[in-house]
Amino acid sequence: MAAARRAWLVFGFSTEEAAGQPGPGLGPRRLEPGPGGIRRVWPAWSYVVVETGAGLEVRSAGRRRRLRGWCEALPSETHLVLRGAAAARAWRRGAGLRAPAWSRALPRGPPWHPLPLLPGGFATPRPPFYTALPAGLRARRLALGNEHVLVLGANGELHAWGGGRHGQLGHGTLESEAQPRLVEALAGVPMRAVAAGGWHSASVSEAGDLYMWGWNESGQLALPCKALAEERAQGEDAGAGAAALTPCREQPAAEAATFISIQALPALLDLPQEPEVSEVSCGSRHTAAVTRGGELYTWGWGKYGQLGHGDDASSDRPRRVEHLVAEGLWAEAVVCGPWTTYVCVQEPPGPQRPPSTTSPCGEDPAAAGTSPGPTHPSAPQDRTHTDSAPQELNSEPEAGLQLHEG
Repeated sequence: MAAARRAWLVFGFSTEEAAGQPGPGLGPRRLEPGPGGIRRVWPAWSYVVVETGAGLEVRSAGRRRRLRGWCEALPSETHLVLRGAAAARAWRRGAGLRAPAWSRALPRGPPWHPLPLLPGGFATPRPPFYTALPAGLRARRLALGNEHVLVLGANGELHAWGGGRHGQLGHGTLESEAQPRLVEALAGVPMRAVAAGGWHSASVSEAGDLYMWGWNESGQLALPCKALAEERAQGEDAGAGAAALTPCREQPAAEAATFISIQALPALLDLPQEPEVSEVSCGSRHTAAVTRGGELYTWGWGKYGQLGHGDDASSDRPRRVEHLVAEGLWAEAVVCGPWTTYVCVQEPPGPQRPPSTTSPCGEDPAAAGTSPGPTHPSAPQDRTHTDSAPQELNSEPEAGLQLHEG
């Protein structure tokens, strides 16, 4: 029997669009595998770092640069953090790799946990670059949002801290927290995966249940969203005429009562057909989940086609990505950038492409013979927010210059 082949597909905002060039359209794009195929991806807004069989590589619009000697990345629009066997370092984009803005020696020892985690703390792709964790907090995964941090503990417990004004901490309030605080609503429910979006959060339990909380402005929690309901109503107006919809508008108060703008406590989300979830990833305002049956579901903001449905519609309802089903592709892993969705798929056997030599997506790095790394990193955007509401969300993050290898 022919060996399974694996490939990475990407939906949404392209590096070409980030550079002011025409984009490739709303359909899925296949990442060029490079030497030995693609094993992992770490997307930023205007570029992506990929791991191939030859090591790490920065890809932006029409450009590629090897990052020799490094095994993990944490990218942003202002800085790039890289991790090697003996050190973690950060460089400002456009400054080359000659003079790091920050460096931290790493101890030799047993296999590490994936970035952003570092021994004793965690890295961020902006100053101060390193933050210590409390000595008693044994973290196995950490996810960075725009203003908040989530930590998955050794026993499946979840801690959250940072900005909380959109309910993204899951503590039932809109207050911020300066130190890690247990998400009590999930106490006693062991978690296996965690993800942080711009201002929303997600986790997957050992049983495969998906929990969502935080800001729902674009339907990223898959809860009823007022803005999207109004958009749908406007579309119906255009198609059927205002007179035909008059009865539907006579009950705005009853409909408004079902809308959820902020969900300050974790809410259990049932996907269509109630499949068990294996992992989840969050973009700035969208969410993607892979089921144990190899299907990909997405929801939230879709302006750039990042939901993978072949259009630019947003959705507050989980929708299966039918392109994968139609092509016979089995989803294995998903990684969201701010406005993109990258999915690793297993292809049906066939002669049209040579077999891939990449390790299975999300495989235990020790078993795969590669450096340990995240299966669903959430790269934060680069701006901080101090006003009462997030900055204009349709504006582009400030793009830095292409990072070159020195």
